[in-house]
Amino acid sequence: MIWILAGFVFGGLVPYMARRFAKFMPATPAYALYRLIKPNKHTNRENEKYKQLKKKYTLRSLLYALVSAGVSAGVVYKFGVLSQVWWLGFVWAMLLLAETDFKMFLLPDILTVPLLICGFFFAASAFNPAVGAFESALAALLGYMVPVAATILMLWKSTEAFGGGDIKLLSAIGAWLGIEGLLYTILMSCVIFAVCMLIRRKKTGAFGPALVAAAMVYLLFLI
Repeated sequence: MIWILAGFVFGGLVPYMARRFAKFMPATPAYALYRLIKPNKHTNRENEKYKQLKKKYTLRSLLYALVSAGVSAGVVYKFGVLSQVWWLGFVWAMLLLAETDFKMFLLPDILTVPLLICGFFFAASAFNPAVGAFESALAALLGYMVPVAATILMLWKSTEAFGGGDIKLLSAIGAWLGIEGLLYTILMSCVIFAVCMLIRRKKTGAFGPALVAAAMVYLLFLI
């Protein structure tokens, strides 16, 4: 129960943290953490625009809190005590990456690179019997090479088929979920992204949220 409550609290902070990243990125990890804890405050709280923005972020925070609590409950229910903390860290980091990419079209290295490293260490430990260290490393390499190859093949149409952040996120997902999880995430994320673009009637958008959604479905229902 405590992890579900922690997930609810973390989810409520996700829009705030993503907004802070949007204000001071790019940044060193130390400066990013410092500004999350102690932001610059120059906003007039009586301003009507500020009040509307606050209302919007309150609703968004509640939505993320509920989603985070639900995903955390799924992790606690599905995985053993020894691996719960690892998987909770994974899903919480993924939710933060999804919101950050949605708001600013950027997946910061200070989130994706540590996520990749932690995924490999998790696989190398005894807490993740489904994915070993070798498969984790191979899947991380594939997660990097597949979108790079796809981007090269699509240069005739677009020079940015996949952004650098998307590639690093896919590599991190491979390190955590293995080869099967990586391939599923790639295929399902393309479907999710296409559907979202049709609903929103847009041709382009942030691909990170689709990757996160696909990885969450695989983790909770197919792994």
